[in-house]
Amino acid sequence: MSVALWIIATLLVLGGLLYYRSSLLVTSLGMVAMFAIGSFFDIVGPVLWVLLALVLLPLNITFIRRGYISKSLLGMYRKVMPEISETEKDAIDAGTTWWEGELFRGAPEWKNLHSIQKAELTREEQEFLDGPVEEVCKMLDDWEATHELADMPEEVWQYLKDNKFFAMIIKKEYGGLEFSAYAQSRVLQKLAGVSTILASTVGVPNSLGPGELLQHYGTKEQKDYYLPRLATGEEVPCFALTSPEAGSDAGSIPDTGVVCKGEWEGKEVVGIRLNFNKRYITLAPVATVLGLAFKLYDPDHLISDKESLGITAALIPRDTKGVEIGRRHFPLNVPFQNGPIRGEDVFVPLDFIIGGKEMAGKGWRMLVECLSVGRAITLPSNSAGGVKSIALATGAYAYIRRQFKLPVGKMEGVQEAMARIGGNAYLMDAVTSFSTKGIDLGEKPSVISAIAKYHMTEKLRSCMDDAMDIHGGKGICLGPNNYLGRGYQGVPVAITVEGANILTRSLMIYGQGAIRCHPFVLEEMLASAESGSEALNRFDKAIFGHIGFAMSNFVRSLALGLGGYRFSDAPFKDSTKQYYQQMNRFSANLALLSDVAMGVLGGSLKRKQRISARLGDMLSYLYIGSATLKRFADEGRQHEDLPLLHWAMQDTLYKLQEAQLELLDNFGFVGKTMRAIMYPFGRFVKRPSDRLDSKVAKILLKPNASRERLGAGQFLAVEGQFGYLEQTLLDIIEAEPLHDRVQRAANERMPFIFLDKVAAKGKELGVLSDDEVALLERAEQGRLRVINVDDFAHEDLMAGKAAREWALENQGKSQTKKSDAA
Repeated sequence: MSVALWIIATLLVLGGLLYYRSSLLVTSLGMVAMFAIGSFFDIVGPVLWVLLALVLLPLNITFIRRGYISKSLLGMYRKVMPEISETEKDAIDAGTTWWEGELFRGAPEWKNLHSIQKAELTREEQEFLDGPVEEVCKMLDDWEATHELADMPEEVWQYLKDNKFFAMIIKKEYGGLEFSAYAQSRVLQKLAGVSTILASTVGVPNSLGPGELLQHYGTKEQKDYYLPRLATGEEVPCFALTSPEAGSDAGSIPDTGVVCKGEWEGKEVVGIRLNFNKRYITLAPVATVLGLAFKLYDPDHLISDKESLGITAALIPRDTKGVEIGRRHFPLNVPFQNGPIRGEDVFVPLDFIIGGKEMAGKGWRMLVECLSVGRAITLPSNSAGGVKSIALATGAYAYIRRQFKLPVGKMEGVQEAMARIGGNAYLMDAVTSFSTKGIDLGEKPSVISAIAKYHMTEKLRSCMDDAMDIHGGKGICLGPNNYLGRGYQGVPVAITVEGANILTRSLMIYGQGAIRCHPFVLEEMLASAESGSEALNRFDKAIFGHIGFAMSNFVRSLALGLGGYRFSDAPFKDSTKQYYQQMNRFSANLALLSDVAMGVLGGSLKRKQRISARLGDMLSYLYIGSATLKRFADEGRQHEDLPLLHWAMQDTLYKLQEAQLELLDNFGFVGKTMRAIMYPFGRFVKRPSDRLDSKVAKILLKPNASRERLGAGQFLAVEGQFGYLEQTLLDIIEAEPLHDRVQRAANERMPFIFLDKVAAKGKELGVLSDDEVALLERAEQGRLRVINVDDFAHEDLMAGKAAREWALENQGKSQTKKSDAA
């Protein structure tokens, strides 16, 4: 054996051991075996054996490795470790990691993904969707609610209370529905397809709010009193966290509570004197009980040795002296109940703290844990439901609306936008189903919730833009027949609330993900904060696991980048195989880049927000792709759905690739080096092709099984706008051959308009039956309703002061006319 051959073989063995993540001992034995082979062929002499011993012995002899190497590394680590605030620590500690942790480790076990049971509804949950949810969708006229009443009608409010829409999360022992997170998501999707006001009003009490906090942290007395009243709607809750000075930086709220003695119900008790000023509080104008977050202080040490206890959450009845419910905010013509709350010198007893005195100062931890659940349900579900309904409506409209003698949906430019809507609708439903299944399995997915909130609301924004472009004038003229306008106006609300999207992307997703999902970083941080021999032992295990992990990901990234990803593991051998293999490569890249970024930037990484954002994008797209592949498998790998799956996966992985390349291009010399390792042959993922766009668009244009699955669960009764669209689409499709028959009989070309006149002509020629004539007439009536827009009298568009003045002026004119007539 030649020296060169032995070196190559040794490097391959070492690479293989690292690729498959062998232990330090096994890797060391592998190197000893290769050196023994080298000695047999007179390639390795005493000097090389000594060098090998100098490397391997200190690493494998525990007391040497810990006493010298790990101890020195621990000292260095403590010097460079950035200081973490209490709020940051609580956010990191809150929640759990699930599938996203698998993706962060650089070698996803796909069998684990597909072993997770499919999310399904119980019979009771399905009956609720088919019954009360369907009924309330029929009851609400969104134009009346948004334009005329600036609220839902009283009968809708009462119906929601009577049927426990606000009690989906409350346990049955307290009179609630106790629905799964998946069921809550399905309910919100259906409501969102009808009205943003309706979905927001139902969603908020079932996510972050008094009900959720009480069930997890409330005292028995608090639960027994409030939960049954919340379940029946006797109490309407809101939760006041955001202040004018503290929005996404909720930990900086200036609102205070001071522990002191005061009078309550005629007796002197120890309580809290509150001063607060909150805004953007959903349901505040109609709430009867306020959940309140504030910073608690105990200057006289009445309940604690500490003066500053931290953020605390309490329940305050609306009629408490000093509480002021302000007027309403007006969120972008989507007037769900939202407004400010203020309080000056409001005194309440200590037992108003959620969980009692023992939970004083623990409010931030409570909030971030509950928000990690609610944020994964409400806004992602509302966004997915909106886009599913938009996909069906846009497909129907694009077939019904004709330009240049053909449906606009057959034009390539329109199909490009339609493909984005259809592909994202498929993907978004997959993400919400998978994420809520995790919650139902007991997870509190803080990282996943940030991914779902950010990306689903951003995709809603993108799809709304595309739908408006396709609808043109139909979309921009508000009125009872415009099913896009209010949703389009309200998109920034979803972008802004529950953590502004810029912040979520640039800080939260990767800021939590890097620590929570990395298999060793959190353990290193915890060990470095301790002292003594146990801390050193703990750090030693973590740091050497981390070193081996980084070396493995370097080898994996290099091997997969050179084309090895085409031979990596995939659970299926069909056309989806490529996506699993590409994600194997990207997962290894993410793991390696994370260690490189943390190693090079250290504590300054959290200030390098664009680097953090792009790393977060990589993790997000890996998660989104996983959820999409799981949906395809869970639904029986339907061949007809492949265009939707291919589009969603290709778009997702292309965006992942571009996020990674942008990161490398903005990471100086380190980025150039990493690019050479990860992209030796350049880009390897392509965006969806024109041909694929066309296939997705065609799915949306006409009824078929894939289209039905795409819109599953949405409100499509004929009484609603989307149901009317669906019925008109069916009528138009049935009318087309009748139109052709009349043309042939009349021996003349007729445009596909004035179908009622075509019907009369067909009847005159004797080629249409009475039923066919009726069909054409109904199709024309539906066609006109679909393509026409609303118009108004000037006074109908007035609001506020102008409307009142106009009414008074015309009332005076009317009385003058009556007097003259008399």
